[in-house]
Amino acid sequence: MTSSKQALAHPASSAEAAPGTPPGAARGAHGRGTPAGTDSWRSRLYRWDMKASPYAFVAPFFVLFGAFTLVPLLYTAWYSLHNVQLSTLDHQTWAGLDNYQNLLSSDFFWNALKNTVTIGLISTVPQLLAALGLAHLLNYRLRGSTAWRVVMLTPYATSVAAATLVFTLLYSWDGGMINWILHFVGVDPVNWRESDWGSQFAVSTIVIWRWTGYNALIYLAAMQAIPTDLYESAALDGANRWQQFRHVTIPQLRPTILFTIVVSTIGATQLFGEVLLFGGVSGSKGGSEHQYQTLGLYMYDQGWIIGNLGKASAIAWSMFLILLIVAAVNLLLTRRLRKSQ
Repeated sequence: MTSSKQALAHPASSAEAAPGTPPGAARGAHGRGTPAGTDSWRSRLYRWDMKASPYAFVAPFFVLFGAFTLVPLLYTAWYSLHNVQLSTLDHQTWAGLDNYQNLLSSDFFWNALKNTVTIGLISTVPQLLAALGLAHLLNYRLRGSTAWRVVMLTPYATSVAAATLVFTLLYSWDGGMINWILHFVGVDPVNWRESDWGSQFAVSTIVIWRWTGYNALIYLAAMQAIPTDLYESAALDGANRWQQFRHVTIPQLRPTILFTIVVSTIGATQLFGEVLLFGGVSGSKGGSEHQYQTLGLYMYDQGWIIGNLGKASAIAWSMFLILLIVAAVNLLLTRRLRKSQ
């Protein structure tokens, strides 16, 4: 009888709390010197921290993206609808779509677009094929494989100015090593800077040299993720290394190959530094006859040399729309690859 009265007189402990009560709730409410609402305040702070912390961690990226990408992009779109001169930024007149109509009727724009596509094809196709072959060689056990990987990244780490300067000397009309080799084998020297196909080929070699190793390492990482069981099964079926490469490696690398094609296409569309420095004095014009002027150079020439910021902004947005089309094609191809697999 006494024990039952004592049980009624004292509240249940935390171990004897009703089902559903948070652990330590009773102890927190009647603990030693702990206020009744402390644990509830801490639990609310913990829940708020769990919900808000991820957004706080990614907030710096969105702030920088908005300040240096989104705002300039929208401001460029606004400029493209106005007549704006670099010397008189405060005086803007509404032009509507006149800048875009002028682009579509401009021979220089279509010439720059054609040069961009041509240089992109000449530089991208050999670059990715060479990168795929180098990655296949590095995928096997080689002596000093780490050193070879570092060598692969050396061109990528080299500045555009330094690489272009070296290639400009190699393709020099008088005393260049390329013309010396052509003369040695009985071929007349080529004026690489003034020739139509020669200048585009020279610029493409700079791009190939800088980006082949980078893409090779991407392919190498994808190859090392391929299960070895597939190669063992192919070897048991009698497939040699070339057959394994064709029927095992290439199908497994399709998403990676598609990714590198899209990234290389975006880089070719934005090609600027190599062609500007290769042209020297006439670099912004893309040569004396605009024979290797890309869209990036055309935008730079209109905006900073001529000073027509409205037209330059329209060129920038045209490039952006081209990149959106490339991204849409990439999305469609990726979906088809997933369905086929």
